[in-house]
Amino acid sequence: MAKILEITLKKSPFGRVPTHRRTLKALGLTKTNKTVRHRETPAILGMIKQVEYLLQVRRLPEEEA
Repeated sequence: MAKILEITLKKSPFGRVPTHRRTLKALGLTKTNKTVRHRETPAILGMIKQVEYLLQVRRLPEEEA
């Protein structure tokens, strides 16, 4: 069963590496404290790993989504 990831932007992207800012935009994180949900896929996990120092990530069972 696929897991759902609840991703929250906890630190500002200002002054960060441009590729990291683009990664946040691709994840749908545009403002501090905004939360989005994505399915746990290798592509999403790779994006999270790149900018994990700016994020808070929670795993949810699929039923909660």
